[in-house]
Formats: sequence, structure tokens, C-alpha cells
Amino acid sequence: MSIRPPVLVFDLDGTLADTARDLIGALNMLLRREGLSPVALETARPLVGAGARALIERGFARQGAPLDGPRTDALVRDFLVHYEAHIADESRLFPGALAALDRFRAAGFRLAVCTNKPEPLARLLLQKLSAADRFAAICGRGSFPMHKPDPRTLWLTIERAQGDPRRAVMVGDSKTDIDTARAAGTPAVAVDFGYTDTPVAAFSPDRLISHFDELWDAVASLDAALFAAAPPARSLSS
Repeated sequence: MSIRPPVLVFDLDGTLADTARDLIGALNMLLRREGLSPVALETARPLVGAGARALIERGFARQGAPLDGPRTDALVRDFLVHYEAHIADESRLFPGALAALDRFRAAGFRLAVCTNKPEPLARLLLQKLSAADRFAAICGRGSFPMHKPDPRTLWLTIERAQGDPRRAVMVGDSKTDIDTARAAGTPAVAVDFGYTDTPVAAFSPDRLISHFDELWDAVASLDAALFAAAPPARSLSS
């Protein structure tokens, strides 16, 4: 029986990529169109991270214009059209992310993305950021019948990446990511620079990092066997 490699599974928005400017830009397009004042990036970052619908509902409520369901549906459609056209205008990978991905791949890890962003948009964003080829699986909303924090989302992502679920680590920025990992029985590393209105440390991740330069040591401290049993990187080539 072949030995499956260890796998790192990453959230996307607020974890791998700083996407707040483009997401809030799409929200502000809707607000201006509806005759409302735009929200400032500095104060709106915590609104991001729970998906387009939640972002729109939170943004309109903040500007004193709460929405009902049918109205929100139409706004979400318009938001997604605009956002897709501007998905990487100002979005960037967080500092050190690409180097960390390459280091883990060279050590024999499989890499995967498990996000609640729609899968086509997740793929498009990573392609625009020249990072899509690093991942054995890119899974988002629509990839499976369920989404985070349902642990099956993480299990199925690991399976699609052909990684070992017994040697997996989830990397995220939110309570949703940590809850998903905990329900799946997977260790969680949290980044403290993402999108959450409550400091992510409050959700008790297994490890907390402030820069991707710290990810290697954080994963190694969880379980040295993650590295010891990793197959050579060349075995992961497609």
C-alpha cells in the first residue's frame, strides 16, 4: 500500500491572501449605487471573511439600510459579477506565503485550499496571484454539498489532494476554520492577521503565527512525524 503524504490545508481570504480591498471595493460599488456612503477599509476589514452575502448584509446594516432576503439575493448576484471582474486588482498574497508554500512542497507535503469562497472564484484568484499550481486541490463553496465548518468539507478536501488525513494540518484565520479543524480531529494553525472581529487567539488554535515565516516551526512543533514520513517532493509531481 502506498503511503500518502502529509497535507497542509489553507483557508484563502485572510489567510493566504489579503483580499479585503477588492471585496470591500465590490461592496462599496453596491452602496454607492444604492445612494449610501461607502465604508472605509480600515473599519470594514472585520466585515470580510464570512462570504459575500454576510459582507453585503453587514455593510448595508452598518450604513443604516438593513436588507431583506429577496433584495439580498439580487445584490449578491451583482456583487459577484463585479468582484469577478476585479478579483485581483488590489489583492495580494500575504508576505512570506509563497515561500512557505514552496518550502513545504519541497519537503513532500501536499497543499490544498479549503475555503467558503465559491470554487471558481477561488481558482481564479489563485491563478491571478500565480499560486494555483502549488495546490493539489482547490476546494470552495460548491465543491461539495456542505461547507465549513462541516468537517466533511475538510476531509473531502484532503481526499481530493490525495493527502493523509492522519497527518493533516488546517491553516486559517477565523473561528470557522478552527471549528472545522477541531470537528475533523485535525490540528489548527491560526494566523493573527486575518479577518475576524474577535482576536483569533480567543478560539484556542493549536498554534498561532504572525507571519508565514513562522509556519514551518509551528507545523513541526505539532508533530515531527509530519516531516519524518514525508515522501520525496518528486513523488508529488503530476
